Amino acid sequence: MDARAQLTQGRTLVFDGAMGTCFAARPGHAQMKCEQANLDAPEEISAIHRAYLEAGCRAIKTNTFALSALPPQQDAQAQALLKAACRLAQEAARPYDACVFGDMGPAPQEGGRTCAETYCHLAELFLEQGITHLLLETLPTDEGVEELARHVKSRCPSAFLMVCFAVDPDGFTCQGRRGEELLRAAAGTAGVDAAGFNCVSGPRHLLEYVRGLALPALPLAVMPNAGYPTVVGRRTFFQGRPEYFGQTLCQAVQAGASILGGCCGTTPEHLAALVRHLARPLPRISRAPAGAAEPAPPPQANPFWDKLERGERVTAVELDPPADDRLGFFLEGVRRLRAAGADAVTIADCPIGRPRADSSLLACKIRRELGVEPLPHLTCRDRNLNAIKALLLGLSIEGVHNVLLVTGDPIPAADRGEVKSVYNFNSRQLARYVSGLDGETLSTPFRIFAALNLNARNFSRQLELAVEKEACGVSGFLTQPVHSPEALENLKQARAVLRGKLLGGIFPIVSYRNACFLNNEISGMRVCPEIIALYEGKDRQQAQALAVEIAVRTAGELAPYTDGFYVMTPFRRVELVTKILERIEQTL
Repeated sequence: MDARAQLTQGRTLVFDGAMGTCFAARPGHAQMKCEQANLDAPEEISAIHRAYLEAGCRAIKTNTFALSALPPQQDAQAQALLKAACRLAQEAARPYDACVFGDMGPAPQEGGRTCAETYCHLAELFLEQGITHLLLETLPTDEGVEELARHVKSRCPSAFLMVCFAVDPDGFTCQGRRGEELLRAAAGTAGVDAAGFNCVSGPRHLLEYVRGLALPALPLAVMPNAGYPTVVGRRTFFQGRPEYFGQTLCQAVQAGASILGGCCGTTPEHLAALVRHLARPLPRISRAPAGAAEPAPPPQANPFWDKLERGERVTAVELDPPADDRLGFFLEGVRRLRAAGADAVTIADCPIGRPRADSSLLACKIRRELGVEPLPHLTCRDRNLNAIKALLLGLSIEGVHNVLLVTGDPIPAADRGEVKSVYNFNSRQLARYVSGLDGETLSTPFRIFAALNLNARNFSRQLELAVEKEACGVSGFLTQPVHSPEALENLKQARAVLRGKLLGGIFPIVSYRNACFLNNEISGMRVCPEIIALYEGKDRQQAQALAVEIAVRTAGELAPYTDGFYVMTPFRRVELVTKILERIEQTL
């Protein structure tokens, strides 16, 4: 059967469910990889295919989802598993005149091949086996989709390519991409024949999500999980009941879907229930009367950003949060920095991977109690998607609308047995996620800042990443300190390329030992030999005076190429920084 012909006739195409769930539920198979069973237990894979077809499904997926994740050195194994999977699916589908889709899961973004290369390689193998229907599913991003579509259509113009993205109930993928944005992009890609969503969300949540979308003129696929998982011991169970699944999912037809199926936890019983409900008159959509919606609050002022937008020079000063609950010194330091001319105080998020008072909570406190504009750092290291969104909502409610997004220093090696990093995002993905919350979720948008390492050995790559960050919603950059001619030249190059605001980094070096330490042990720092030599033999008072002179001189060098300064406070020496701020104000 040809999927395109069925869809053009106005019929709903029903897919199968989760091969992995069904296989793992069989005795002794919980720890086995179902793709390997194409060779080791082919009769069991065939039996599962037939169970879905007997349930009424007229499209089945090859048992190849995880092959996208295999590295190139396992190509021979992947090819053998794929060939066996195609044969098993084709044999099972033939008596039912059902479509067979070559199934591809998301490719790792670091694995020796690009995503596009992985998908095109697998697509070529499917086409060699006579599989002309292809499914790219559970995607967190659209990376590689355009290249795959172009390759497939060049090799087989009649091929049918479907692309599905995995979104949570809020409509975001695990990489912070908006599902609606990805759906529109897929629909606008030449060679993509159908697009939609699968996995992560249960039937009700995915149904409600697609009901709220403006759908493109392309067949829409909706293939949710059976429900939400329960973990018992080391096994994961889905307890969503087949009748509820079928009754709920069939309503997706009224929401515009023409392709339905299941993902994690969906068995032949789930799909049989869906087929039964599709054969009946669809239930009328009923909605509870909506209460009076709370009016959206008016956008709040953002004094720090507004000053930048007016073209006025700003100064942000970094003050590390305390390692205990005694805030007296920190709050007094903030007061003194504001009095010396600081426009904002930036607060690191557990610098060098060590726990400190939470940067966002401190940001809320100093804004509420001192009226100081904060710029909290937010790392990708310590929070998953849910925690990040919850934190952003809290910041917005408290009137904090500027954030510095950084990947975050790794957890120290000695702590990794007890403390685990959480990296759902890198800083570019996080920026895209934060900017995606504007409008619908946030009444006042966040102004997103990012870091720019002017001391990187391969600065051209840093600049490429910065351009990508701007495309993801970054409005400005705080640079690493400038302590060398090379860093200054890199700043000039950044000014010529980047559109966003630039705050030039200034770090007052307080001693010869400090200069050597920064140069040798702190990532992103580089102090030229000439500056190091100036500190040799200086006592504390002389070194502090020298730190002021160098910082003021550096500010003068940075001024023509920046929109402001980012001054870091060394060793909590607020008095030193206030002197620098006052001298800069007098000099520039």
